[in-house]
Amino acid sequence: MNESLGHWLVTELLKSAAAQCFAIHAYCVMPDHVHLLVEGMTETCDLVRFISAFKQQTSFYYKQKMGRHLWQSAYYDHILRKPVAADAVAWYIWMNPVRKGLCSAPQEYSLSGSLTLDWRSRCSPAHTWLPPWKATQKMPG
Repeated sequence: MNESLGHWLVTELLKSAAAQCFAIHAYCVMPDHVHLLVEGMTETCDLVRFISAFKQQTSFYYKQKMGRHLWQSAYYDHILRKPVAADAVAWYIWMNPVRKGLCSAPQEYSLSGSLTLDWRSRCSPAHTWLPPWKATQKMPG
């Protein structure tokens, strides 16, 4: 995915979040997937409706422009509960392009951000968060 298309996806994500009353604490648009840390701001917020609307709004245009599908039909979601620190999850999201070798520091990646935090001036947390499906995988050696 080229950078201008990535910026378009970020713009559409922000519009969808505003329309569905979701705060975006962290996002990262990668070449083949998107990471989000979102919070519903009202009692009636619906994550499935938000993600479906975003995918629907972006998939038609992408298919017309690129000639291929943008999204897989399913997605993985995880509800954060204490003692999981949202800050550590956000840093996991922002570090994704570093782990993939796309940049040397997360602040260099233009398709990451937050609508609620001044994340570029913050330090990463002392402990690293892993998604549950990665935390249960056996480490080699």
